[in-house]
Amino acid sequence: MIAPLLEADLDDARKIQRRREIAEEHDISERTLRRYEIAFKERGFNGLKPAKRSLQLDPSLPENFAELVSQAIQLKREVPTRSVRQIIFILEGEGRVEPGVLKRSTLQRHLYEAGFSQKQMRKYIEGQKSSSKRFCKPHRMMLLQADIKYGPKLPIGRNGKMVQTYLSSIIDDHSRYILDSRFYDNQEKTIVEDTFHRAILSYGTFDAAYCDNGKQYISKQLIMSTSMLGIRVYHARPYSGQSKGKIEKFHQVVDNFIAEARVKKIRTLEELNRYWKYYLEDYYQVQPHDGIREYYEAKGAAVPDGGISPETEWNRDTRKLVFLDASRVGEAFLHHEERVVDKGGCITFRGQLYEVSAALIGATVTISYDPMSTDVLTVHYKDMEPIRARKAEIGSFCDPKPEVPVSMLPVEAGTSRMLDLLEKKHMERQEKIADAISFSSYRKEVQGNV
Repeated sequence: MIAPLLEADLDDARKIQRRREIAEEHDISERTLRRYEIAFKERGFNGLKPAKRSLQLDPSLPENFAELVSQAIQLKREVPTRSVRQIIFILEGEGRVEPGVLKRSTLQRHLYEAGFSQKQMRKYIEGQKSSSKRFCKPHRMMLLQADIKYGPKLPIGRNGKMVQTYLSSIIDDHSRYILDSRFYDNQEKTIVEDTFHRAILSYGTFDAAYCDNGKQYISKQLIMSTSMLGIRVYHARPYSGQSKGKIEKFHQVVDNFIAEARVKKIRTLEELNRYWKYYLEDYYQVQPHDGIREYYEAKGAAVPDGGISPETEWNRDTRKLVFLDASRVGEAFLHHEERVVDKGGCITFRGQLYEVSAALIGATVTISYDPMSTDVLTVHYKDMEPIRARKAEIGSFCDPKPEVPVSMLPVEAGTSRMLDLLEKKHMERQEKIADAISFSSYRKEVQGNV
């Protein structure tokens, strides 16, 4: 339980979060966990061993108390949700003990020692509901498992500040082959999208992915991107890490690499990923994997003496890989946002100015971009051809002729429609005035004759 709390580079905030998660998972208090940590630091593993003591039977207990405890255990096994109070009620009703002789606290203590307390039985029931049998898909690319793991801290911040790194990985459920794995200097949603993006470009599409409920894996963008490519994303139940056993087992390999990286005194993210690539491709992928051996032995199939490596199992699989068009994959993982073009024909994105077009000043445009590469943005506006917007550069002179899309360039007209319209209205108004004058003269003439 306390092993995840003993990492040397674990900061206080993360340690508090892990302690809270472990306490909830094992249904114990955080105070108890802290006590375990202190005991381990002071006395090592011996500090964690329970103190042996034998329960002393109270002379006031009935002579058949051992039988009563046995019957209480039987009643608990029949209906695990039975409380100690209900058990005593049954034992008294059956005439096994006189009313009031058997105390609840006494029986509860003995049930606890026998492993049948209310809390222990509740954990057993919950375990039955949440636990899953070991499984393995019969072919590659049927199911992938993905997860994020804390990496080493590197002095890559401002003025050499130590920055926490994070490893995003995706593993094939059948072959245990790693399709993509890379360290990042953050744990934003975009690193998971990048992992999926790179895996699909390198190895093609797959049927489904299995992840936890972290914000990176339930993001709207990831679900939308994978759905566009026909990939389903499933999420594990909370606190059921055993269901993602393959990626969790792989993280033990990562721990070994991190230990080597500390000895190597790696200083940059690029160097970390370079050595991780060596470790992955020249060690993990080509080493015999016990999980693959167990899979075939469970099926009664013979396994070579040297075992089977993830790379070998991946390459010999009969299921063909299905590659997708790179532009289709790229489009699926693009992010989309709206911006208003300012008076200079530019938009602001992540604190940077991007040149769009003077013709779109004041317009609300839609931009699409790759979150891992924002040097160029694609700007969409109504039926116009998309514009490739780059970061604005402030030069010595302004551009007297800003580039304008062809669809918005002025066209030469044979006449002024505005002036033609005004001429027409003027003639109509003059006709009305003339008609009014003629009618007025006629009316005066008629009145004079009368």
